[in-house]
Amino acid sequence: MRAVVMHSPGDVRVEDRPDPTIVDPTDAVIRLTATCICGSDLWPYRGVEPVDHTNMGHEYVGVVEQVGEDVRTVAVGDFVVGSFVTSDNTCEICQAGYQSKCVHAEFVSVAAGTQAQLARIPHADGTLVATPGQPDAELIPSLLAASDVLGTGWFAAVAAEVGPGKTVVVVGDGAVGLMGVLAARELGADRIIAMSRHADRQALAREFGATDIVEERGAAGVARIKELTGGLGAHSVIEAVGTEESMLQAIRSTRGGGHVGFVGVAHEGVSLPLDELFFAEVHLHGGPAPVRRFLPELIRMIWERRIDPGKVFDLTLPLEDAAEGYRAMDERRAIKVLLTL
Repeated sequence: MRAVVMHSPGDVRVEDRPDPTIVDPTDAVIRLTATCICGSDLWPYRGVEPVDHTNMGHEYVGVVEQVGEDVRTVAVGDFVVGSFVTSDNTCEICQAGYQSKCVHAEFVSVAAGTQAQLARIPHADGTLVATPGQPDAELIPSLLAASDVLGTGWFAAVAAEVGPGKTVVVVGDGAVGLMGVLAARELGADRIIAMSRHADRQALAREFGATDIVEERGAAGVARIKELTGGLGAHSVIEAVGTEESMLQAIRSTRGGGHVGFVGVAHEGVSLPLDELFFAEVHLHGGPAPVRRFLPELIRMIWERRIDPGKVFDLTLPLEDAAEGYRAMDERRAIKVLLTL
């Protein structure tokens, strides 16, 4: 099969790799219909995370080609959407709604690498969800978004306690932040403030439900949020970047007793002042999203054409041109790149 391999920072190649096979009886092998490049893939691309001839990718949709003898909920021929973290969906932690912390959790990027023609998905029953049938072509980008960025944005909104009567601030205008805007709208927020400096992303944020745009950052951004909220700050804040600056901006934009849902991946060197957290009196909740919790409902909304998160993909390339997709996202010429197979 053909697969994307990152040899070193900035060095992305598409190479021949062995086809995956069933290893454990709970496995499934899927033939991907579409995959994509995630903002988190840019960390190793930029040298922030170590990389050495690494199979890339963790977002995927496709058709089941093989199943292990213990697989019961998906069958050969099913079109499936999978989470970026494997889970059995039966352990106590899964049953509490935190499948990304399953006792069998493993990042799909480690287990498989789904920027490829084929992928072996462990714990298929707990990781994959079949769609009601074979989807129309126009639904595939949205179903692919559900595999990570939509589910992550949705978790951020849930973690931030978004709901009717609430003012929501979204820090970060990448794909996850934009999905957080969409989630906030669907969860009934009264006001959604997107923090963005880019006209194309501002336009998409408004399409997804943003009522206000704030271009300022740092202290000026916090001051603007306070101005828009009568000096109190927002009830709910979604943090979708993962830097120290973005996290502090999120916390400082939240009113006392409010909630921050943080899903931006932080890296070495990011620290937060404990004294400020203590006196802020805000709730913090986040981490790798338990996408599997939300997949059935997200798939239903997409299938019924109630939401169209696939609009977040603003560049589509064949898998063989993955290197250009990485360059486009690194240079901010694209929000999110879909790779066709």
